[in-house]
Amino acid sequence: MGFETTLHWTCAARTDVGLVRSRNEDALLAQPQRGLWAVADGMGGHAFGDVASAAVVDALAGLPLPATLEELIALARARLTEVNDTLRLEASARQVPVIGSTVAALLACGYDLACLWAGDSRIYLLRQGRLQQLTRDHSRVEDLKARGDLAAAAVSPNMITRAVGAADSIEFEVTTLVAQDGDIFLLCSDGLSTPVGEGAILAALAPGDCTQACEQLIALALAGGGRDNITVIVLRVDDLGADKTVINPAL
Repeated sequence: MGFETTLHWTCAARTDVGLVRSRNEDALLAQPQRGLWAVADGMGGHAFGDVASAAVVDALAGLPLPATLEELIALARARLTEVNDTLRLEASARQVPVIGSTVAALLACGYDLACLWAGDSRIYLLRQGRLQQLTRDHSRVEDLKARGDLAAAAVSPNMITRAVGAADSIEFEVTTLVAQDGDIFLLCSDGLSTPVGEGAILAALAPGDCTQACEQLIALALAGGGRDNITVIVLRVDDLGADKTVINPAL
């Protein structure tokens, strides 16, 4: 790669089938040495969801390492668009309505980071004691909330409105940011974000231990019923060139 940094990434990742489903249709990618992390959730209720999620993470795992974040985003979009086309053809060949998957990916080029996503898998950032959701769910509920129809949102089924393989074309949403010493990121499928609230997520992430947080979050999702597959990636960035490493304090 055409950049040098003093950043060090610590990462822990785990996926669990949960307590109800017989098959795990989630998939994950964790390559801190290459600055690539992703969660993919095969669309629940559809055939071959595990095929779709595996295709998504395999496409991202095979990305080359370009010199700029803009190039990396463009390459990720292109690869995932190819996956979208392949899944549409596969669904037609298998005579099933949809073979699809969400994707939430964190891409790093030095200090420059990008979140790229489609669907309701999420990326959170804990920075200086404040937890924020960096992604916005592509779902019927979020669309209703955006229009101010909170009453309808409260009773609407949480249907995904965007996913890889769900339509003939796919649009990925992207947001960018700059890494700071002590940042902690969480990537997860809705098997975590649905049963576990933001207060519990913050409490698990705040100590700064990625492995402990990963295990604790999986346990919380299982304690909440484990009705879906659960996938969690927790990563922390330390700037070894900084005067003082700051771990996120609890609120």
